[in-house]
Amino acid sequence: MRITALMAATLSMGLVAGVFGLYAHTIMPGLARTDDRTFVGAFQSIDRAIINPWFMAGGFLGALLFTVLAALAYIGRPALPWIVAALVLYAITVVITLVVNVPLNDAIKAAGNPGHIDVAAVREAFDEMRWRGWNLVRVIASTTAFGLLAWALTLSGTSG
Repeated sequence: MRITALMAATLSMGLVAGVFGLYAHTIMPGLARTDDRTFVGAFQSIDRAIINPWFMAGGFLGALLFTVLAALAYIGRPALPWIVAALVLYAITVVITLVVNVPLNDAIKAAGNPGHIDVAAVREAFDEMRWRGWNLVRVIASTTAFGLLAWALTLSGTSG
């Protein structure tokens, strides 16, 4: 059970780090090059699509749950400090997501159909630079957490 929890934590953390990274180096730069109507409509569609059981359970919430389980399973073992550090970094990522990114996502979705709204005003209110800046923090924190969990797996393999 111990190694299974740590492997699940590592895999789900990798998934989340990859998603945040993909937003940072592909999705948001691509959307930045579009007109206002395309930006608003595409972002609304992408945000609706990412809220699905596969990503939420297997990635976003799964990374948190599995890392907590791994921490509990590794109490008293050499890998524990690395798992706890990963958990702290991912908790920061979750807070940033809930306090910054989700409210911005929800506001752009609530604006309505891009064909019937002032898309320039909606895009400006969205504040792309704020969203992207905090997403970069999420990328760094979750990728570092992934690395820490990978190191914990290494320690787990060498310490029995």
